[in-house]
Amino acid sequence: MDKLSLLAITTVLLISAVTAAVEDPIIRQVVSGIEDQLLNADHHFASFKSKFGKSYATQEEHDYRFTVFKANLRRAKRHQAMDPDAVHGVTKFMDLTPKEFRRQYLGMRKPKNKLGLPADANKAPILPTSDLPDDFDWRDHGAVGKVKDQGGCGSCWAFSTAGALEGAHFLATGELVSLSEQQLVDCDHECDPSEYGACDAGCNGGLMTSAYEYTLKAGGLEREEAYPYTGTDGTCKFDKSKVVASVSNFSVITSDEDQIAANLVKHGPLSIGINAIFMQTYVGGVSCPYLCPKSQDHGVLLVGYGAAGFAPIRLKNKPYWIIKNSWGESWGEEGYYKICRGTGKNLCGMDTMVSSVAAISVVPQ
Repeated sequence: MDKLSLLAITTVLLISAVTAAVEDPIIRQVVSGIEDQLLNADHHFASFKSKFGKSYATQEEHDYRFTVFKANLRRAKRHQAMDPDAVHGVTKFMDLTPKEFRRQYLGMRKPKNKLGLPADANKAPILPTSDLPDDFDWRDHGAVGKVKDQGGCGSCWAFSTAGALEGAHFLATGELVSLSEQQLVDCDHECDPSEYGACDAGCNGGLMTSAYEYTLKAGGLEREEAYPYTGTDGTCKFDKSKVVASVSNFSVITSDEDQIAANLVKHGPLSIGINAIFMQTYVGGVSCPYLCPKSQDHGVLLVGYGAAGFAPIRLKNKPYWIIKNSWGESWGEEGYYKICRGTGKNLCGMDTMVSSVAAISVVPQ
């Protein structure tokens, strides 16, 4: 390709990117150089309430949430500047303060040790990485269930755990079964023996490796239909005779990204911890913030990776991880989050606490 042709293609891509930014009302709110989104805050708030079915009991509450909404518009604009490869804008969380958002929609407790290891956890062996595929997605192979919604309950850790066991059960049996997060919320009170009082606590938070430990001891998880999700803490109603998926063993994986990819391909979807600071305003694209805390506060499920996620602002491809979240399909890319990989920076802490689980071949009831 000659230089003139390359210049023409580059010009077209730049015009397309700018045009999309001007035409898309969400992008228009947050991209610098466009009129200040606060000039149209009333309109944006009305659209937000309509789209997400928001209503408030009193005028005082309405006015307060409008103030929070405007603060989050400013936060989204800062996130866009810090994370230009993704799109940040109005999400269903825009009327929540950061403290409310953390309490209601995160919930992964911080382990005392770096890997969040129960005393008897195994460390995954080193796997060969020379023949890894360029792209891999367990959704294409039947190991990933529908995106669920944890609601205003800090039970992300339970969804990450159940999702990983669903994938492991599929690999062991060929059957994809939706498992009960509510069983974990109600019944799992497994504690870290190295830290007094650090126990899984339903909507008040938990840890995926501790939940594996509970599941191993309890004998497994029931299917979601038998023990449905309520999004609140309840009394344990576990019936061992209804178990459909059981843990054989689980292990933690080194923070090396090639090893994470190799374990993902070999063992199925992986539970990971991540810092969710940029996720409150995430709309789509490949998130690759310039700076992101490494402390994890949210449990999610790693289901795949890609070699080339196009970043129009930078006019180049970036490799990325594919993460299944538990905030419903109305958030992110139909419930999924993409974050860049291969940075060597442990971006947002996602390489620090990665675990896999193996399942026993239990026939679904």
